[in-house]
Amino acid sequence: MLKLLSNILVYREGRWKSSEILIADRRIARIAEAIVCRYDAMERIDGGGCRAVPGYIDQHVHITGGGGEGGFSTQVPPLAAGALMQAGTTTVVGLLGTDGTTRSVESVVAKAKALKEEGLSAYCLTGAYQYPSPTVTGSVRKDIMMIDEVIGVKIAIADHRSSGITKEELVRLAADARQAGILSGKAGIVHLHTGKGDDGLALLFRIIRESNIPVGTFRPTHLGNKLEEALRFASLGGYIDFTTGEEHEGTARVVAEALHRAPKGLVTMSSDGNGSIPVWDDRHEMIGLGVGKVGNLHGVVEALVKNENIPLEEAVLPCTENVAKALLLYPRKGCLQEGSDADILLLNEEMRQDSLIAGGKVVMRHGRLVRSL
Repeated sequence: MLKLLSNILVYREGRWKSSEILIADRRIARIAEAIVCRYDAMERIDGGGCRAVPGYIDQHVHITGGGGEGGFSTQVPPLAAGALMQAGTTTVVGLLGTDGTTRSVESVVAKAKALKEEGLSAYCLTGAYQYPSPTVTGSVRKDIMMIDEVIGVKIAIADHRSSGITKEELVRLAADARQAGILSGKAGIVHLHTGKGDDGLALLFRIIRESNIPVGTFRPTHLGNKLEEALRFASLGGYIDFTTGEEHEGTARVVAEALHRAPKGLVTMSSDGNGSIPVWDDRHEMIGLGVGKVGNLHGVVEALVKNENIPLEEAVLPCTENVAKALLLYPRKGCLQEGSDADILLLNEEMRQDSLIAGGKVVMRHGRLVRSL
């Protein structure tokens, strides 16, 4: 099925240019100022003068629901595909969090498959906060190699809810993930929930200094309150991920500084969407509980443009091109170019998500889902 998306602006050749995009099945076939295609059955889509950017890639989402820190009744329900689509997200990476007991890696894999059936691109991580890591096959290496959706492993550090993983254990975990990634053509990453503990990224710096594991294997997240440590990590060649919380302007200030100071391409953002956001006092006792929103990803992109004066084509990089390269999905994901997946987000003059094309299919028009999901 051919589709012609017209009356849009695309950033190409160094500027925003009036463009049309020809979509053939799931892929972008051509981008040009004007495309002549004589095919009677072609679907024509008027972009309404919107700016077209790649669909967002959110690499940290609790697709089966997070939570439970306040007891069983505080577990967050699974996430609907429509919520991701309305957020402008076309590619998602699901994972577990604190609870690797009543929540399972099997359920995360199943939910990723379900999201794919509903039109999104979906991947996931094995593991959880705990070590030894919960898995499907009994082996982190086998999970990554043998399950299509699994691209890495999740673990927690610097947090009172973690298992207190040692240097030697984390080196072995990283070695398994890296080896599996090499053998299966996947990223093979160790995605690290980084808590507010004083040790911060110290364990990672020690491993990088004393072992043969490349810095790129480790992907620490939740680094908004550890900017200087994060920048030091990036200076060694590591990716640094910032969580887009409810306070969009504050997060945008931190991300903007990271974009200015870190090596190009190493800054990423993710939402921690649908996970519980507990608030702890000085004694590590919970005094509040919220739920992360996948829409916060776009909220920070908008704040980067409006508050930090970062051009749109640069503001979207941490949740498009940068993360696609980090996960070995580029150039199929994370960019608008011929041969890439037709994952296209249209933003209107007010920077609102107007329409979304995921895998070549229109799933949202003028802010409304095209079909019930």
